[in-house]
This record gives sequence, C-alpha cells and structure tokens, in this order.
Amino acid sequence: MTTHTNEPTIILIPGHWLGAWAWDEVAEYLTAAGRQAVALTLPGLDEGDPERMLRTLDDQAAAIKQAMDDAGASTRPVVIAAHSGANAPVSLVLDRYPELVKRVVWIDSGPVSPGSAFAPDLPAEVAELPLPAFDALGQQSSLDGLSNQDLERLRARAVPEPGPVLRQPVELGNEARLRVPTTLVCCSITSAQILELVDAGHPMFAEVANLENREFVDLPTGHWPMWSRAEGLAGVISGAAIAND
Repeated sequence: MTTHTNEPTIILIPGHWLGAWAWDEVAEYLTAAGRQAVALTLPGLDEGDPERMLRTLDDQAAAIKQAMDDAGASTRPVVIAAHSGANAPVSLVLDRYPELVKRVVWIDSGPVSPGSAFAPDLPAEVAELPLPAFDALGQQSSLDGLSNQDLERLRARAVPEPGPVLRQPVELGNEARLRVPTTLVCCSITSAQILELVDAGHPMFAEVANLENREFVDLPTGHWPMWSRAEGLAGVISGAAIAND
C-alpha cells in the first residue's frame, strides 16, 4: 500500500447516535487505497463524557475544526464526508471555514438551510433522544442492506443524541459555503428524486438548489451505507477526494 501524502485528509463524520466506530470498514478500505482518513466521534456522542448531554452544535463544529487544524487544512484543505445528521455541524463548519474544505461529501444527507433545527419543538426538559426502536427507525430511514449483526451492533453501541444539538438552529450567513465543491451520495433516495424535489422547491433541499459546484452519485442501499455498502462508499469518497474541482 502506498499512502498519497500530497492528497487531502478525509475527515469522516457520522450521523446521529454514532461514533467514529461507525466508519471502521470504510476507513479500512480507504487506508488500503492509500488515502489518509480520520474518523470523529462528535461531542455529545462519547458515552464516557460526563457532560455529553450539554454539548451543542457549536461544540461539534469546534471539534471538526480542531480535526481540520490537526490535518493541516490551512495549507492543504481537507475533504469532509458527512453522514445523515452530521449535516448540521458540518454546515456550520462550511459557513465558518469554507477555505479549509476542498470538497464535502454528503452521504444520504445534504446541507441544511439557514435557521433550521433538527427538532425545534423538542421540549427543553428532554435531555437526550435515544435510538428509536427499529420499527420506528425504519419508518424514518431505510434499513435496507443491514444484517442482523449490523442492527445488533447499532443497538449495542448507539449513544443518545443530546437535546441541545437537536434543538439548536443552524445560523448561516457566509455564501462562500455554497461554492465549496460538493458530492451528494444518494442511497435511500435517488438523485433523480432529489432533483425533482429541488425543482419543486422542497424546503428540505433548498440549499442543494443553491450549490454552485455539485455532483450526484447514486449508491442504492439503505440509510447506513457505511455498513451495507462499505466498499462502494469508500470508492466514492476516495474518488471525490482526488477529483479535480
């Protein structure tokens, strides 16, 4: 294996309830391909943190920025791969530090709109949101492609999502974020369906409509491709990392 040291570091950021462990298989494939990849556990998702239920999106954005600094992003901008609910803190990072990101790869996800929050009506007394029962989760997000072993691991290792993270609005104001080259990996919903929703003005995809440099890659599977199609996802991320923008 040859490591391509002149290429950008890939920062892998998992969605709700997940830690860096969720990227283990993808990271192995990336490393085997010679890519430099770092997986993060965001603040609030570390079960050993006694203050984790108080963590905010700002804390998460700061942790991503620290990982970018550690990777030398000021001289070699990084590639960020963000799954699902990681879109909120990553959108903050793109707004605050667009010059440090070579490309963002949204995985069954996409940029959030200014002022939006994941669960704005979540009561203040709700400190955290556990992983739902699989019947309910499957109605929200496709479980296609996950084995019983995958589901058992998810249930065993999932950490409840902090309430402050879910309630906090994402404040955005720097239009330079819209110029960061973007790859949208479409798994549980196809690129054709997303484009139809963009054209229809669906609010969930308002920011996608504003992106100036975007590409779509279809990777048909459920909402957790890091397990159901780990090798294929690693290939997409690897290609995006070396793409000419």
